[in-house]
Amino acid sequence: MDARAPIAETDKKPEQAASAPRPRRWRGRLILLILLIVAGAIVWRLRTAPPQQNAAAGRFGRDVPTQIVAASVKNGDIHVRLSALGTVTSLATVTVKTQISGQLTKIEFKEGQEVKKGDPLVEIDWRPYQLALEQAQGTLAKDDALLEDAQLDLARYEGLAKTNAIPRQQLDTQRALVHQYQGNVSTDQAQIDVAKLNISYCHVVAPIDGLVGLRQVDAGNYVMSNDTNGIVVITQIKPISALFSLPQANLPVIRKLLASGQPVEVTAYDGSGVNVLETGELVTADSQIDTTTGTIKLRAQFPNDKEILYPNQFVNISMLTDTLKDVPTLPVAAVQHGVPGDFVYLINADQTVSVRIIETGPSEGGAIAVKSGLATGDQVVLEGADKLRDGSKISLGQPGAGGSGKGKGGSGGAPAGEGASAPAASGAAVAPGAAAAPSPGAAAPQGDGAAPVAASGGAAAASAAGPAAGASVDPNNPRKGRHLRTSQ
Repeated sequence: MDARAPIAETDKKPEQAASAPRPRRWRGRLILLILLIVAGAIVWRLRTAPPQQNAAAGRFGRDVPTQIVAASVKNGDIHVRLSALGTVTSLATVTVKTQISGQLTKIEFKEGQEVKKGDPLVEIDWRPYQLALEQAQGTLAKDDALLEDAQLDLARYEGLAKTNAIPRQQLDTQRALVHQYQGNVSTDQAQIDVAKLNISYCHVVAPIDGLVGLRQVDAGNYVMSNDTNGIVVITQIKPISALFSLPQANLPVIRKLLASGQPVEVTAYDGSGVNVLETGELVTADSQIDTTTGTIKLRAQFPNDKEILYPNQFVNISMLTDTLKDVPTLPVAAVQHGVPGDFVYLINADQTVSVRIIETGPSEGGAIAVKSGLATGDQVVLEGADKLRDGSKISLGQPGAGGSGKGKGGSGGAPAGEGASAPAASGAAVAPGAAAAPSPGAAAPQGDGAAPVAASGGAAAASAAGPAAGASVDPNNPRKGRHLRTSQ
């Protein structure tokens, strides 16, 4: 039994060893099959993706003309202006106060009423001053009688003095008495004039033309000349002025304009800076510069016939300093911005565009002056510049069909390294005729036989704006042969 037992155990071991690996081999085959299916799906996806990218690249590639809207460089006038924030200020503001004391009996104006100089405003009780007038008139009549009597005596004394009938001293005394009465009469007459003046002060009238404000006292109150608030405030609004400040660097130009004697046009705009409120002219400048701000204060005057301007109103001031006559101009929307400065896309005779660096001047009403870089008659891209690069083919379209790129500094004129229309990458200058550097996320244009350029948007990004990063191009046909290559 002991000898056969080991033999039985050794007979079982080969069967167990043969049957154990079978489940493991099936699991391994199943995993391998799954990996093959996944790999096949990835290969199929990679082979089917490039045709969509090629279609997008074909739309935006150099071989397809880009539709744009053109604008011509024309000669025109550009007005040079200085702008500032101003405050409307009345030329005269008067607080109407009484010059005598008395009871306010009548108010003859309405709040907010426009009055003329001399119009009645209020009336103060004049009866006490009328009695004072009558008293002064009575005193004058008495002194007149005394003066007349003294003058008659003087005439008699002068006749007697010729015959030495009276002493010389008596004649001199009579003459002095006449002069005394004459002084009394003059004093009485002054008292009468004062009483009449006080009566006139009882009828308060408007001292200037202007707009009446809110009254400070009601009828029935006792008013005095030392009242601080007064009765009412009158503000002149026609004409009216505006105070504004400009940097001291503009002082030579301002002084030259004032010394010329010619009217300097000043326009007041509303808070939006679009609507014209009133047009006037520059009057004067302050006698010194404000050391705290480094500015010079100026005053402009406006007729304000329509009473649009109101005291203490904030307005935008535009002062005309010069007019550039018959200079080359083009729309502001055609000017792009980049690292080299201002530039435009110049339309060539072969229906291509080239980058042209320009120097611009003042702008007005959507047009900007061109100092250098363009000539009258040149055509530049107005709309559709966001899809162009140096040497791109173009086709002319109608306004509004050229895409974005409207407005100076808009999407059509993005700085270099930020948009498709930038003429150069950061830190590089572009001369006319040179190719522009690609911007992030934009399709890199490929020429025949050129090496592929990868966009910085990511290796796996495939969008309608351009081919994916790492795509290769068939030199014979840019629309074919693009295959996605994974980057390490």
